[in-house]
Amino acid sequence: MHYKTPKDFPGNFLWGASTSAYQIEGAWNEGGKGMSVIDAMDHPEGTAGFTVASDHYHRYQEDIRLFSELGLKAYRFSIAWTRIFPNGTGEANEEGLAFYDRLIDELIANGIEPLVTMYHFDLPYALDEQGGWLNRQTVDAFTLYAKTLFQRYGHKVNYWITINEQNTLILHPGAVGIPKGGTLPTKKELYQQNHNMMVAQGRVMALCKELSPHAQIGPALNMTSMYQATSKPEDAIAAHNWETLRGYSFLDLAVHGRYNPLLWSYLEERDWLPRIEADDFDVMQKGRPDFIAMNYYSTATIAESTGSAQDVSPRAGDQQIMLGEIGVYRPEENPYVDKTKYGWVIDPVGLRLTLRKIYERYALPIVITENGIGAPDELTEDGKVHDDYRVQFLRSHIEQIQLAITDGVNVFGYCPWAAMDVVSTHQGYGKRYGFIYVDRGEFDLKGMDRIKKDSYYWYQRLISTNGKDI
Repeated sequence: MHYKTPKDFPGNFLWGASTSAYQIEGAWNEGGKGMSVIDAMDHPEGTAGFTVASDHYHRYQEDIRLFSELGLKAYRFSIAWTRIFPNGTGEANEEGLAFYDRLIDELIANGIEPLVTMYHFDLPYALDEQGGWLNRQTVDAFTLYAKTLFQRYGHKVNYWITINEQNTLILHPGAVGIPKGGTLPTKKELYQQNHNMMVAQGRVMALCKELSPHAQIGPALNMTSMYQATSKPEDAIAAHNWETLRGYSFLDLAVHGRYNPLLWSYLEERDWLPRIEADDFDVMQKGRPDFIAMNYYSTATIAESTGSAQDVSPRAGDQQIMLGEIGVYRPEENPYVDKTKYGWVIDPVGLRLTLRKIYERYALPIVITENGIGAPDELTEDGKVHDDYRVQFLRSHIEQIQLAITDGVNVFGYCPWAAMDVVSTHQGYGKRYGFIYVDRGEFDLKGMDRIKKDSYYWYQRLISTNGKDI
């Protein structure tokens, strides 16, 4: 649909950026912090680990000053569970609580709205050793952790995000690594984990309404639209399989507190149905989200399953993530989209389509909490970083957000990945996403100077004009 004049971005639109604790903070064993599953992993050979990361723990004031100069209206970050409860539960660590007090206060003092993610992949290792999300006691531990956050920060945080990309954790359990000596859970175990996480999330969303009634809360999921490879009806069924089983079924549970019927049939046929306790659905239905946080990077194109191993192949540039499922769907190439250096599809129009579908289905406000392009950014001899490819990527996606808003979708914020360079989970510092360059190598920390990229100045102008100077 074409418009003569697209609508302006709302006056209170939250222009922001995102990071996660384990990828930016460093100080992995300081301030009373316990070990997380991330800390216990073997990292890809030749890439940096997360022990120092971008040293945000020690330099957060400098970083927030740069965020303020950038003009950010919001900053989406995560709290490290193990800074608050080193062993996942028990007695809270005051030193960790105080760190996030300082961080949140610094953001507010600079006019930046904190969007706080409670759990971004970094489960306490002590809980993992006791079964992790397979153990129902982890539901209690997460509830205690969330209650502590609400009681400590609830009076100054207006937006909470429960769990980051639960669908990624369940569908690709090896994507964020496996603790040393660990093994991947079975599919049945994964869907039991998923159910337990949904119960925990339901409890926490209801608790938010009780302890911080002024605040809003929602889940963050990796969502994307699928294209059918041809007009063949079986391809349409396969594309619908992908969208539902990998996306909508997770949101259906979070928003409606019930299983999507296609997912239920899928699990039932494979003997993967989770064990459900008496009041689980009541808990999930009482804890409803106020908004949906959406991470969007790319789309995929889907064809009918061949019923053979040919259905499955690794995602381009990421051997840890396999796409396709025998008897369900298989991925196909799309000749109408571009790709990044790492083989990820670039599809800004797909963002508009995904926003329309999600808003039409759930009628909840949407904030985009991740969207960006990873690249091997280079510091030139004159001390600058010329990342025109990032400007073009973000510009094309923001144009499509504006069109989605014009379509009638309630999008209230945009927080691309990332505010500054962070450790990429699989490519270390060889793959950078930030508006701010962190001058360090994989193992040579150098001075870790912060350097504004060309994209920083472009985003600064865009924010100052509320999206008019795109």
